[in-house]
Amino acid sequence: MPRSILHVDMDAFYASVEERDRPELRGQPLIVGGTSGRGVVAAASYAVRRFGVHSAMPIAEALRLCPQAICVPPRMARYAEVSAQVFAIFASFTPLVEGLSLDEAYLDVTASERLLGGAEAIAQAIRKRIRTETELTASVGIAPNKLLAKIASDLDKPDGCFRIGPENLKSVLESLPIEKLRGIGRRTLPRVAAAGIRTFGDLQRADAALLWRLFGRHGGAMRALACGIDERPVSAERLERSIGAEETFARDLTDPRALERELLRLADRACARLRAQALAAGCVRIKIRRADFSTCSRQLKLTPATCDTQPIATCARRLLAEWLRRHPHAAVRLLGVCVTSLRPETQGDLFAVEPPRETRLDAAVDEIRDRFGAGTLTRASLLGAGSGAAGVPAAARRPGAGHRQR
Repeated sequence: MPRSILHVDMDAFYASVEERDRPELRGQPLIVGGTSGRGVVAAASYAVRRFGVHSAMPIAEALRLCPQAICVPPRMARYAEVSAQVFAIFASFTPLVEGLSLDEAYLDVTASERLLGGAEAIAQAIRKRIRTETELTASVGIAPNKLLAKIASDLDKPDGCFRIGPENLKSVLESLPIEKLRGIGRRTLPRVAAAGIRTFGDLQRADAALLWRLFGRHGGAMRALACGIDERPVSAERLERSIGAEETFARDLTDPRALERELLRLADRACARLRAQALAAGCVRIKIRRADFSTCSRQLKLTPATCDTQPIATCARRLLAEWLRRHPHAAVRLLGVCVTSLRPETQGDLFAVEPPRETRLDAAVDEIRDRFGAGTLTRASLLGAGSGAAGVPAAARRPGAGHRQR
């Protein structure tokens, strides 16, 4: 029996949440990301995409393309909150939901069709509820497998719905650019294009010898993908592989105390996201990028796994201290904290009188930030002389931060 798979992709999610929460930003060329000029674009509104701005682009380059863009820092806790609303909508239509990120998921609605109507009716109902309950829009792709559903959602954006089925499969895939195929990345693309393969149709017709030269033993599998064949099931048990936060500084940092303050700030952000998703981490990793762009990482296991800020921050601080001992006076351009080995958060001891102090503190901080905004509370360890130099992008410290950049 053919499956009915939906790929739901929220439209410019971070930017759309900012526009919803701040109506004066609607329709403006909006960039969500580091505001220091040395960060990267986390999300770009459709108004700014017309200038060639896209996610992962350096902020400096984005502002060269669109000098009038409005830059705002990301609010990950807020995006996680809205994401939870969206995923609750998904779960009301089917239990088979595979989250790919905060704003993207696969849904297997095959078993729901008899009760709720066909896949197209379900897709339209999901889009309507997202718009009604969150004031945001989503694009939905409908297909018999995950590969085609993902392609379909990209073909009618924003706020669209597109179906790929037997009636249009050949015509859709024939001229589709090869870079849209899963497994064709930036490293592979030049080699594939040099061999004359620029579309799905080209790959479908390529001879076996060429496929072997390009992909080795995976040549047959790549041809199958180009033909729209994908047997992967929707996995409802999928967890995020990692959660992290990082910052590119307005100027390189060399002061160990400033670096430690920034590290604690990042650990605090990562842990808030961890708890928002009811996950615990079994490993902490830090990322350090020096002024010459050389990048290294260090990691340490956590036993037991936790979502509490204090033990995670302590691990991150220890990793940074060890690195600084080997690289004294190093100029650091970027710092990041990432938690991995994620698993569902386990229930605490039922016979304990109350949770540990640190757990209660984190819960109270999360509740206050959820009600009054992420910037409401700051840990005392992040305050003090010079604390503004680390972790606060230059633009965020200027009067009028977060408004139009000239």
